[in-house]
Amino acid sequence: MNLLESLPTVIGTAAVAPALFILWLVVAAGERPGPPTRIWTAFLLGAASISLLGLLRAPFTRLLVAPDNPWLAQVLHSIFAVALPEEAVKILVIVAVATARRPAADPMDTVVYGAAAGLGFAAYENLAYLEQHPEMWRSLAALRSILTVPFHGALGIIAGAYLAIARSGTALGANRHNRDWARISSLILMLLGPVALHAAFDFPLLMLQRDGDLAPSTRLWLALASIVIGFSSIAFAVRLVRRVARHHAPRTELARERLRQLRRMWALLVAGCGAGFIGLAFVLTSVHHWLLNPDRNMARVLVPIGLTAILLGAALLVVTTAIYFLGRNRMRATAEGFSSASGRG
Repeated sequence: MNLLESLPTVIGTAAVAPALFILWLVVAAGERPGPPTRIWTAFLLGAASISLLGLLRAPFTRLLVAPDNPWLAQVLHSIFAVALPEEAVKILVIVAVATARRPAADPMDTVVYGAAAGLGFAAYENLAYLEQHPEMWRSLAALRSILTVPFHGALGIIAGAYLAIARSGTALGANRHNRDWARISSLILMLLGPVALHAAFDFPLLMLQRDGDLAPSTRLWLALASIVIGFSSIAFAVRLVRRVARHHAPRTELARERLRQLRRMWALLVAGCGAGFIGLAFVLTSVHHWLLNPDRNMARVLVPIGLTAILLGAALLVVTTAIYFLGRNRMRATAEGFSSASGRG
């Protein structure tokens, strides 16, 4: 079974659901969520960007010839075989999606695009890991959803935040006399920051996988170092998000109400898509089980559950559409009333 065939299954759901849930949290936390089409485009392109890793790793093939020192070998591998190619493809996606936006657009859009690209990458990578280890997919899915998936999202956020800061210039606090240097340094940090954090996170894990003869205390310290770096990266991403958002909070009650409406829409949209995806997974898994297994009792139970989940997802999407149109008309009427009142004053 290849990766795409694994997607509409319980394993596929376990692989993709954490990334979608975290993406919803990021979008809901934003003050003015960007266009959903661009966010989903960044998510899908982030997943597809994995296909470019081999191309970006090729220039470093000679450099990765294992030195005699195993620690140095793992340092080089973590930087040039893992961190640099993976973060470079994410940044390509973020830049491609964000470039279409006007330079004066809300910088938080770029941050959300970064999160979407990183989480799309994490979802596909998660699917690959779970498909390769079906005997332990439950524990692996739980462990990766706690740290690895949010870590990839955080690295995307960091890259997106530095790109937003570079494009916004003085709007995010850059000193007017040092504007050019602030922009250049932000662009440098857009790549070096995620690469350094990613390499530091992966190096202890690579050492644990490669050398089984390490002392127990050394193994413990390596595992703790990776965990600390992972959660510290997430905390740093949150700090950058607050820095970007602090300069672009909604100032009027109308803007705050629009924000609340958008958050409700995103919650229903993600819930509807998630329910539909889970239902589709149940139905396809049941059909597969029906065709291959003479014992069809389980399929008779799962198919109705799957169809019910699909109907629930469709209903939530209909509700989301209704909220969008009704809310848009109400917002328009409120804005027109406010403008008329201002004109009379």
